[in-house]
Amino acid sequence: MTWKARSSAAIIGLAIVGVLVWSLAPQPVEVETAAVTRGPFRKTVEEDGKTRVRDRYVIAAPLAGRLLRITLKTGDAVHQGMLLALIVPRAPALLDVRTEQELTERLGSAEAERLHTIAVVERAQAALQQARADLERSRKLANKGVLALDRLEHDQTEVEIKQKELLATQFDDQAAMHQVEMARAALQRFRQDAQDHGSEQQWEVRSPISGRVLRVIQESEAVVESGTPLLEIAEPAALEVVVDVLTADASAIAPGASVMLDRGGGAPPLEGRVRLIEPAAFTKISALGVEEQRVNVIIDFVSPHDEWRNLGDAYRVDAQITVLSTAVAIKVPTSALFRINRQWAVFTVTQGRAHLRQIRIGARAEREAVVEDGLEPDEQVIVYPSDAVQDGIRVK
Repeated sequence: MTWKARSSAAIIGLAIVGVLVWSLAPQPVEVETAAVTRGPFRKTVEEDGKTRVRDRYVIAAPLAGRLLRITLKTGDAVHQGMLLALIVPRAPALLDVRTEQELTERLGSAEAERLHTIAVVERAQAALQQARADLERSRKLANKGVLALDRLEHDQTEVEIKQKELLATQFDDQAAMHQVEMARAALQRFRQDAQDHGSEQQWEVRSPISGRVLRVIQESEAVVESGTPLLEIAEPAALEVVVDVLTADASAIAPGASVMLDRGGGAPPLEGRVRLIEPAAFTKISALGVEEQRVNVIIDFVSPHDEWRNLGDAYRVDAQITVLSTAVAIKVPTSALFRINRQWAVFTVTQGRAHLRQIRIGARAEREAVVEDGLEPDEQVIVYPSDAVQDGIRVK
């Protein structure tokens, strides 16, 4: 065999050996990576909710009789004292002491409720006055540079919350006053019928507030009993948002927390603020059939009314309630995190190889977590690491 033939055979042999070595060598594992970043961090509780009018009033029949057809329609504007319905009282049956006593007790109960609402209004007024005094002191201290700005913002929010609470209590007082008037009128009507043995005089049902008709419950002419609901009236512009959240999440939500409200349809999100976390929770069955303990969070709109004037009662919205906000933080995707020996860890990528690294994290959101120690910005980490990824393995 000539020298050229031997050289060719050697080269071919080396090539075959190289191919075999390459084919038998471990191949790089394909992975997906993401960068560790530095920037603002926001932890939120995300749930869907719905709008509702803050003060809803159900107009009921003050006495039994024949209701004439109601001409008002849903959406019609009404003002305080406006005529809503007419009732022809039923001819009195046997007029006894028991019926008069029941009407007298009803009037007494309405008057007691009115005294309660008056006391609640006075308490709300005192709370608002105190909140305004605290805000004025905070402003003076902030101007001197001896008070943190977040404390000043807290006091401003507290004043807004107390104003809303005062408006709600004033509405309740107005409704209670209307109930007293209706109960007193029913008792007077009973006593008059006892003397006149009935009459065909029509009884006028008038609106206790100004607003709009949300729903006409009994539109057609019919015989109704005392207390039968006739209409629902409210001021649609006085909207709030009700979001039910898990009690575990509610413990991290504080009054005054900022909220982003998404109404869908490509419209820009609205700003809101938590006014109240209701003190009592309730049980709700999830879509998977699991019992959950939830509680209602009440949110007020912060955005100008012109931006949400097209919203009405019971409209669906998606709420993102902020429970923690940090201006600057080192962040890592939560999809890169896993547990090892009760410690959080990630796989970093350096020069084409994966390296296991234990880290310490702080607050976690749905997609990001705050890194307290172990990672620096711009480092690459493997997200959704599979079982094939090991420390020191080649990756691509």
